[in-house]
Amino acid sequence: MANTKTLLIDGMDCPSCTAKIEGIVCNIPGVENVKLNYTNQKLKFDLDEKSGDAGLVVKAVEKLGYKVNEPGEKAKAPDLSWWQTGKGRLVIASGAILAVAAILSYELPEYAGYVFALAGLTALMPLARKAVLSAVARQPFTIEMLVTIAVIGAIFIDEAAEAAVVVFLFLIGELLEMMAAAKARRSVQALADLVPKSAFLVTDSGTIEVGADTLSIGDFIEVRPGGRIPADAIISEGQTSIDEAAVTGESMPKRKQVGDSVFAGSINVDGLIRLKVEKGSENNMIARILQMVEDAEASKAPTARFIDRFSLYYTPGVIVFSAMIAFIPPLFFDGDLTTWIYKGLAILLIGCPCALVLSTPAAITSGISAGAKHGLLIKGGAILEAIGSVKQIAFDKTGTLTKGQPKVTDIKVFSGKEDTMLALAAAVEAGSSHPLALAIVEEVEARAIKLKKASDSQNLSGRGVQATVAGKRVTIASPRYANEISTFSPQQESIIQALEDKGKTIAVVLVDETLLGIIALRDELREDAKSAMQELSDIGVSAVMLTGDNKCTGSALAAQLGIEVKAELMPQDKLDEIEALKLSGNIAMVGDGINDAPALARADVGIAMGGGTDVALEAADAALLHERVGDVASLVKLSQATMANIHQNITMALGLKAVFLVTTLLGITTLWMAILADTGATVLVTMNALRLLGYKFKK
Repeated sequence: MANTKTLLIDGMDCPSCTAKIEGIVCNIPGVENVKLNYTNQKLKFDLDEKSGDAGLVVKAVEKLGYKVNEPGEKAKAPDLSWWQTGKGRLVIASGAILAVAAILSYELPEYAGYVFALAGLTALMPLARKAVLSAVARQPFTIEMLVTIAVIGAIFIDEAAEAAVVVFLFLIGELLEMMAAAKARRSVQALADLVPKSAFLVTDSGTIEVGADTLSIGDFIEVRPGGRIPADAIISEGQTSIDEAAVTGESMPKRKQVGDSVFAGSINVDGLIRLKVEKGSENNMIARILQMVEDAEASKAPTARFIDRFSLYYTPGVIVFSAMIAFIPPLFFDGDLTTWIYKGLAILLIGCPCALVLSTPAAITSGISAGAKHGLLIKGGAILEAIGSVKQIAFDKTGTLTKGQPKVTDIKVFSGKEDTMLALAAAVEAGSSHPLALAIVEEVEARAIKLKKASDSQNLSGRGVQATVAGKRVTIASPRYANEISTFSPQQESIIQALEDKGKTIAVVLVDETLLGIIALRDELREDAKSAMQELSDIGVSAVMLTGDNKCTGSALAAQLGIEVKAELMPQDKLDEIEALKLSGNIAMVGDGINDAPALARADVGIAMGGGTDVALEAADAALLHERVGDVASLVKLSQATMANIHQNITMALGLKAVFLVTTLLGITTLWMAILADTGATVLVTMNALRLLGYKFKK
């Protein structure tokens, strides 16, 4: 048996930290499935109950120079400003020592070198300690080690002033990384703040205010107009409009009534409602979104995994190359030893891989966070990377491209008045839970037509339904069965056929043997389905409808959307179609997360659209909290924007290093310029990645 442990690593603010910790923790016996997330500083791992020891993990991480906390301890700690953090205080102290050294160099120039050396070594001590601890833990090739070698080497060749500046600039770069990680962390954690800390619990003696985290499943709570909902719940009394913008990104409030579900963190707009708590605080929608985002950020994209592997060889390679630059020219070509050691040390600093290692995870984290804030949940960097590369997307019809609820589309009266026919039809269907019956009753209620009382209701074995209304036998039947009771004229048959050709279901209304008329129904397309298909086409992605419905209905709806359709498919047929489509490139499948689970799993990327249901969140690689087809295109565009950001980051990181490599060999670059190149690249990459947090989604 294995149980999952979570630790918080104070000071783990960049991917290079992650690589060091991951490298040592993965080698501890009994520890498996190690996941680190530098954004929220969490280390998760599975611990074998028989052979594993969490204490060994804590000791191993602390040996690397990091502080380890339990999640509860960190939660109690106040948010600190940058100057109150360890890194902030170190930057301030280093800057002060450097300033003192600079002033003393004017007053006591003969001792200037010693003063700068003292300043440099004092500021270097925490970095050198981390470098030594990492080396002892068999992680010798770290960024701290590169800086330590460069600074000590600079002091030995009488460049103590530059050594001190190098350390100071490096510490500033680390501080900026920490601040950027904190900003990304706050961006996601802001979701947690949406859930109110208190709730009004309904008791036998009235309502009392209690902590929201004390609510239990089955409790009844009251939410007043303008208040935030404290738990995932079901409305038990009242009706209102619910603003879910903060949770799902849906801009317009939704009308909710008794029996409808509501999410914690959403706002009750205009009515007093009572709710029955459906989920505890640790399992509400906000908590689950946060958990999904954390897990997604901890999972590495293929590009990130490649850069991690590349860094295993890159960093030792930088050390070897800088040593060759430092010693080969003096030993074999009569070069000046001090000059070439200086160049070697500069190359060592330029080669720091921090910006390169940061380029992918920073963008992936920002992309996943931006998506989560707008109701697009992506289960990992690999998924986010894959979505942008798909060239075709298969859509389920019912509940995905359509609303999943039939609506009355046409009413044709052959005898009598329309309202009379509808009143009789609704009276017969009023007691049924069949979707078509509900649609007819809903249409009649919307027209404010008074329902009549029906008796002796009976189901006609799938052919229709019959009841007695006002002493008359009223039948609602399919055209085929209705034709056995009454006779259609050629014109009436033509009308029915035309409606069926459009994929509509026909309900014929008869009184005794008299044909009153027909009601046509169809599960209509979502409002944005057509524009969503056009948007996908505009970005070079083709779409196909996979449906178990009949060819007539599928073809009619697909024609409206301008896409291909494959109809009358059983679940196995859908799997076969996905396999066939995969032969021509990566494919995504969009379904409701319930009956499409096998096809979602078989596609390269499975996207569930189910309004945030449990199955929708768990069955697919990505989930859309809105029931909006247009979010599929938004997901593809977000992926493409994230990949473009990654390519920009890698180009900036490697481009700056290439430029400064050349200028160093030409003798133009100084040591402080070299570290500034690495720090500058890190800052540029970080700022560029953070742009994704403000990604603009099409409304």
